[in-house]
Amino acid sequence: MDDDVEITDVDEAGMPYQEERPHLKNQDLGSLSGAASELLSLYGWHLLVVTVLVYLLIQYLMKRFSQSRPSPAPQTQQDVSSVVRNQEAMEAARRRMQEELDAKAVVFKEKQKQQEEEKRRQKIEIWETMQQGKSYKGSHVSETAEEDSSSATGLKPKTDKKNLRGADYNPLSGGAGGSCSWRPGRRGPSAGG
Repeated sequence: MDDDVEITDVDEAGMPYQEERPHLKNQDLGSLSGAASELLSLYGWHLLVVTVLVYLLIQYLMKRFSQSRPSPAPQTQQDVSSVVRNQEAMEAARRRMQEELDAKAVVFKEKQKQQEEEKRRQKIEIWETMQQGKSYKGSHVSETAEEDSSSATGLKPKTDKKNLRGADYNPLSGGAGGSCSWRPGRRGPSAGG
């Protein structure tokens, strides 16, 4: 039969009569949790105090035990002298490293000064060439221009499309020949009906 079926009886007045059955519980677990909660409710503070005292006792015994153990032997004269030698060696190494760093810094500063002097000299040369009326790269440009002019005097230049249009030709300007030109559109609302 099914466990979830309820049987109802009718009593003398014709009213349904339901028999209430107590819910089944696992009696073992119920008694265990009941015993633990009962134990804590009766002796909770006593258990807490005993636990703290046991913890403090263990800490005290551990401290006593560590003090009663023989500590490592005190440092001998040989150990002290080796520590002093190691410290002196470290100091000497630090001094050497600092001296090397200082030497590198001096070399770096010298290079910086030389670079600044070179920049200053170049600026002076540029200024002098500008005072003489030459361009920024005056000496370099003038030498190449002289070579080009001397070699080009005996030759006839070729004619191509670029030379026919002229040096000032700009296709977007709308001038210098040509039937097509670009014009901006009208501003304002579109003319539609």
